[in-house]
This record gives sequence, structure tokens and C-alpha cells, in this order.
Amino acid sequence: MSIAQIMTSTRIHLDVDAPSKKRALERMSEYLSDGDSELNSGQVFDALLMRERLGSTGLGFGFAIPHARHAQAEDVRGACMRLSQPIDFDAMDQQPVDFVVGLLVPDGSADEHVHMLAELAGLLNEPQVRERLRDAETPAQVLDVFASVPGI
Repeated sequence: MSIAQIMTSTRIHLDVDAPSKKRALERMSEYLSDGDSELNSGQVFDALLMRERLGSTGLGFGFAIPHARHAQAEDVRGACMRLSQPIDFDAMDQQPVDFVVGLLVPDGSADEHVHMLAELAGLLNEPQVRERLRDAETPAQVLDVFASVPGI
């Protein structure tokens, strides 16, 4: 499964106002639960927050990958948002974050969870990919970036 396959343009949001890490996680929870009546955004937020307490998901280069497993998730799903203003996310490189990619996986999908995180981290390690994601003007263009990267 690829990153592009777990996202939809309705779960990609550009120039989002989220002035804090907590607010960014709240917004991501809303986006990840969008379109699934079984998912409660409050419970998704709790799962993301619990994972974040184990250590920051701020990858570096201005990107974060908050992620969690959730009993009510029926499938692997992704969402992303480009923030209108960078925020402190306790990233490994101590740089503020302006692009957040979230993952939510079913409880029993540990292998897929690890695989998706590794693929996403590898993808975001590429300077050209980061630049293209930041330059995207529409959710469809963001989805195209994810779909156009070989091996993802």
C-alpha cells in the first residue's frame, strides 16, 4: 500500500491555522476521522497525544508525522496539512514544523504501521519532495506528489 492510496484530497488541507502542537493534533484528529462514522475525532486525538507523549513525532526539516493505532480504525488512513505558520513541535532538529502528515492504523496492523512510517520518513528525507509538497497549491497537487514518487 502506498501513501497516495491511504490519502484522499478531502483529508489534505493547506494553510491551516494551528498555532500550537496541541491544536495541530486536534486538527489532524478531525482530518483522520473524516468520512468514517466509526471514528471519533476526540478518541483519535487521545491516541495521537498518547503516542506523542512517548516522544515527539517531529521528524525534522519542518515536517512531523503524528501517528497512532486505534481499535475503531477499519483501514490505514492518512491526512496532511500545511500550516499557515510554523509551530514548535519538539522536532529532533529543533526546527519549527510547517507540514504535518498523520497516520492512523487499525490496532492489528503493526507491520503495516511500521512500513508506512518508514516509507513516509524516507520520502520526507528527500529535499525535492519536501519542496514540492510546500509548493503545492491544491490538495490534488499534494496527492500527485505522493503518487509520483517511485517506490512509495
